[in-house]
Amino acid sequence: MNTPALRGGLLALLAATLFGVSTPLVQYLGLGLGPLTTAALLYAGAALAGALLRKGRQQEARLRRSDGWRLLAVVVFGAVVGPVALAWGLQRTSGASASLMLTLEALFTALLAWRLYRETLGARVWVAMALLLAGGAVLVLDQARLGGAQLAGLLAVLVATAAWGMDNTLSRALAERDPGQVVLVKAALGATVTALLALAFAEPAPALAAAAGLLAVGATGYGLSLRFYLLAQRAFGAARTGSVFAFAPFIGAVFALALGDRSVSAWMGAGGLLMLGGVLLHLMESHGHAHNHTAMDHEHAHDHADGHHTHTHAPTPEGTHSHPHHHEPLEHAHPHVPDAHHLHRH
Repeated sequence: MNTPALRGGLLALLAATLFGVSTPLVQYLGLGLGPLTTAALLYAGAALAGALLRKGRQQEARLRRSDGWRLLAVVVFGAVVGPVALAWGLQRTSGASASLMLTLEALFTALLAWRLYRETLGARVWVAMALLLAGGAVLVLDQARLGGAQLAGLLAVLVATAAWGMDNTLSRALAERDPGQVVLVKAALGATVTALLALAFAEPAPALAAAAGLLAVGATGYGLSLRFYLLAQRAFGAARTGSVFAFAPFIGAVFALALGDRSVSAWMGAGGLLMLGGVLLHLMESHGHAHNHTAMDHEHAHDHADGHHTHTHAPTPEGTHSHPHHHEPLEHAHPHVPDAHHLHRH
């Protein structure tokens, strides 16, 4: 699969499917549990997945000491605030509407990527963002009709989307590291923090079946999904990965309905259609022009078939490998995305 956009899109869609299915399952398995306990079990499962998915030093770049502050920020937003807010909100609102509200994660991710990384957002993307925002507003109005508890639950899910948007954006700089190692460290720290907080607040202990179920959901919907998400970011940038990942809420909403959620209304349908239109519009974006590559030294997993890695080896490794390498200055034109080699200004 030589097209970065195609590879990144498929990886992001796979990540979206795993995470989308997890949302209604978390609502079902976490019934009667505290949000901190739920988050701890989810990220304990993700840590197990990360431990099994680690690659050798010759295949992927290792985490560095300088990544420490960024990892801590990712843990706070992505492994503590996000899952705790989601777990709290899921017990107070419709699973289908909560799943759809998670689409706004793409909005927060794109805006933060634009501000922090100067990722290009054309007119089409801005219209897409407006549709996502309009869809979210319709969902809020829908839940407001049903009472304060439903609205509070949906607003908690909104907090989770903002936290994960920050998590996604901060994780962009970690996308060149071994995804298995990133998942392991992030999930292990997140599980530890939320477990200690659960004990401090004396949340009830989970039944064995619920604990096992949440561990399994965490391993797939959070651990394996995050690995695919990081690989997608590596392929075609934070904003576009967030847009494809925005299919997760629609997958989750359909799965929630299959599990028996009967909260569908005309308002929810209208909000979902607006959000779906925004996601599809963002995916239609195409970007290409003549651009310059300055000299660069860095380390990440790569091969020699992408036109950007022209250095030589003796002997030449087969397939993807990782080592520190140098890029000579280069000027050319081709369709591209804001990956590690295309962060130029416009």
